Amino acid sequence: MTRIIPLIMCGGAGTRLWPASREGRPKQFLPLFGVRSTFQDTLLRVSDPALFDRAIVITNNAYRFMVREQLAEIGLEADVLLEPARRDSGPAIVAGASFAQARTSDAIVLALAADHVVQDNAAFVQACRKGLASAVAGRIVTFGVPPERPATEYGYIRPGEAIDGDVRSVARFVEKPDPATAEVYLKEGYLWNSGNFMFRAGMLLDEYRRVDAESVETLSASVSNAGNDLGFVTLDTKAFSQARPISIDYAVMEKTSQAAVVPVSCGWSDVGTWHAVWELSKKDANGNAAQGAAVFEDSRNCNVATDKLLVALEGVDDLVVVATQDAVLVSRQKDANGLKRLVTKLKSVAPQVTEDHLKVHRPWGSYQSLDTGERHQVKRIVVKAGGRLSLQKHHHRSEHWIVVRGAALVTVNDVQKMVHENESIYIPIGSVHRLENPGKISLELIEVQTGSYLGEDDIIRIDDDYHRS
Repeated sequence: MTRIIPLIMCGGAGTRLWPASREGRPKQFLPLFGVRSTFQDTLLRVSDPALFDRAIVITNNAYRFMVREQLAEIGLEADVLLEPARRDSGPAIVAGASFAQARTSDAIVLALAADHVVQDNAAFVQACRKGLASAVAGRIVTFGVPPERPATEYGYIRPGEAIDGDVRSVARFVEKPDPATAEVYLKEGYLWNSGNFMFRAGMLLDEYRRVDAESVETLSASVSNAGNDLGFVTLDTKAFSQARPISIDYAVMEKTSQAAVVPVSCGWSDVGTWHAVWELSKKDANGNAAQGAAVFEDSRNCNVATDKLLVALEGVDDLVVVATQDAVLVSRQKDANGLKRLVTKLKSVAPQVTEDHLKVHRPWGSYQSLDTGERHQVKRIVVKAGGRLSLQKHHHRSEHWIVVRGAALVTVNDVQKMVHENESIYIPIGSVHRLENPGKISLELIEVQTGSYLGEDDIIRIDDDYHRS
């Protein structure tokens, strides 16, 4: 039987769930529900080798090591393609389809967003089986979700004539409606557009070529001329960047006569708002949901997400409270557009809180700022077993490292030294240095920086395992 190649798209920034989701670590990599991220759940959903082939993941350079780390955590492998620039879902899917076709000439591709939730995996996989024959026959199959309410945050599909069993033609794609129109769609049997598609790679490329042949040509060239960096497929920058930015809906789905839809009730959500997170979360008798430490008194239908701080709500209804270590959001449950406007404003007045958390992930581990002054900064650094930082130096700061767990192999100029728990070492300004963890457990240390400038751009990399030098 034809096996389906999953194409997982996970290059988006996901700021609609700020402050938990940020540019540096967006929502698809966060454990919003349970211990796994939606990216990991998406991959596991399509991992049965009886039906699915080795997955393709398309992301960008900033997220590549998060992708690799999260793949390893769930014991899966994939071909990881790196976009040199964001060009929306149309070019991403064309590049992925071109790569899949090069791998398997008659490839059937299942394009999935990495940040969606599906609560009934078996029902979704069964929908893939139902639509497979139509995809092989040349249809571009989408998955339509029977609406549970007159939602205004989703696009809709009007099903047409029957094609094969439950598979129907698509009579019409429609954009996000106003509330009154959504009520009409609900009564007339429209489906929510999940934004996930299954197709024969060559068919998708042919349909895209009808409306934008130049982009298909240049995206195919970006795959043909791709390089390899640490096992990642690096799409050719010049060719990829010439593609026209556009969503797959506008580029193909709203124009093609070959669209089909499989209705599927699988507990789907694109998790596009904190209200959607609340809808999917377990709630108490008063409709309150909490991830983290929260106490509710005389409060109803509230949603709390907190890293470490205790959040206590009293006498309030329909609120969202999200507390991270450097930002707190208080919002009305259903005002998704308000949050979008807020994040836009934050990007101009406090851009750092939209870009990174205090805890910043790196391929070797992570660091977190604990205290900052005019001429000092204190960080907590964690280096994974076997990991090491780049060989580097600084022009404006010195550093003092105190090991609190594990053992560090430290290079300072031409000298190497092992530093154990409760020991420290000083790195003078301008010294060439490197930090390594040769042990089997995580290395944790406290770093105290002093100097006239403490920014991350005062790092001169001389050698780096991750090719950032």
